[in-house]
Amino acid sequence: MIQISALPAFTDNYIWLLQDHRTQRCAVVDPGDAAPVMTWLEAHPGWVLSDILITHHHHDHVGGVERLKALSGAKVYGPASENIPGRDVALKDNDSVSVLGWDFDVYAVPGHTLGHIAYYHHGLLFCGDTLFAAGCGRLFEGTPEQMHHSLSRLAALPEDTLVYCTHEYTLSNLKFAAAVEPTNPDIAARLEKVTQQRQNGVMTLPSTLALEKLTNPFLRTGETLVTQKVDERAGAQNRAPSEVFAALRAWKDKF
Repeated sequence: MIQISALPAFTDNYIWLLQDHRTQRCAVVDPGDAAPVMTWLEAHPGWVLSDILITHHHHDHVGGVERLKALSGAKVYGPASENIPGRDVALKDNDSVSVLGWDFDVYAVPGHTLGHIAYYHHGLLFCGDTLFAAGCGRLFEGTPEQMHHSLSRLAALPEDTLVYCTHEYTLSNLKFAAAVEPTNPDIAARLEKVTQQRQNGVMTLPSTLALEKLTNPFLRTGETLVTQKVDERAGAQNRAPSEVFAALRAWKDKF
């Protein structure tokens, strides 16, 4: 059985730690800082870091890779079309990798960056900065159309999929979601719960795709109330879902 834990990093990042208790081998996802991983390894003698999974090239996701690789000899997986330090295995859409005995499917999810990838193993999604709890990543390199398509692909995975994104942005995302859909009872209930969690210092991840479909405006671009709110702000038009997404993302950038 593989256990998944969060190692907090910087102000709001999580480095996901996958632990195989049978072999005492572990893997990490997006170690932007080596220190939290090294601290964990020092506290757990006998454990070996065997694999490092990278979703995209931003420093807060790759900053610890070279140090961890030098210390452990871990194999580094990352997107083929981005400059990933220490990368051993270059991955593209529809590839698969085996890590700790688990097979992961690789999804190309451009938008936040052009080469961004996500890793999916039955019921588990490591999606970096593409899909957030109640939100999505900013468009630093890709187009709204690309990001909308990427999110649609992820949303098509089974609803019970656990969403392991990389930032604790849930509370601020839900405040925006409530502005988009002020009468949505699922958003109101989730906002109340997450507000309490954050006041108590409790992490809000992982989420589930089922919950995201109910409360994440970026997965709800086909909902009438969402399109009406966008029309209200920008003038009524018959927009395609990707255009609704673009309007929402532009609004969130200034929210």
